[in-house]
Amino acid sequence: MLEINPGLVVWTTVTFVLLVIVLKKFAWKPILDALEQREEHIRVSIERAEHAKGEAERLLEQHRQQLASAETDAQKIIKESRELAQKLKAEMEETAKKQAHAIVSQAKAEIERDKDAALAQLRGEVADLAILAAGKILNESLDANKHRKLVDDVLKSLPKN
Repeated sequence: MLEINPGLVVWTTVTFVLLVIVLKKFAWKPILDALEQREEHIRVSIERAEHAKGEAERLLEQHRQQLASAETDAQKIIKESRELAQKLKAEMEETAKKQAHAIVSQAKAEIERDKDAALAQLRGEVADLAILAAGKILNESLDANKHRKLVDDVLKSLPKN
């Protein structure tokens, strides 16, 4: 087994060379083409992946900007709502104050009218009582209209309180 047989070496070399030639003619080219196609497919896939990654990053940045814009808009809307609420509150308070003032003014005017009416009624009753008292004192019947006018004039000259 350890001896070298020159014929066997020659035939082994010839067989090997023929095998390489046959493989080169029929197998190497398809194998190399398949490897090149595979390499091209991998390169295209990597480019697509990088492009998709870039697009995803761009979309992510765009989304972040939109989110920041939406947050800014939301803060602005909240601020405007608060300002509007404060304005409405102030307007409502002002309206309530005006209504309260109007009610108080009406109440004062009504009190004043009632007071004047009560004073007029009281003066009338006092005049009637004075005429009645004067008639009883004099024990005679007085002209009621004449004396009423006289008492009214006296009462008008008195202070209004």
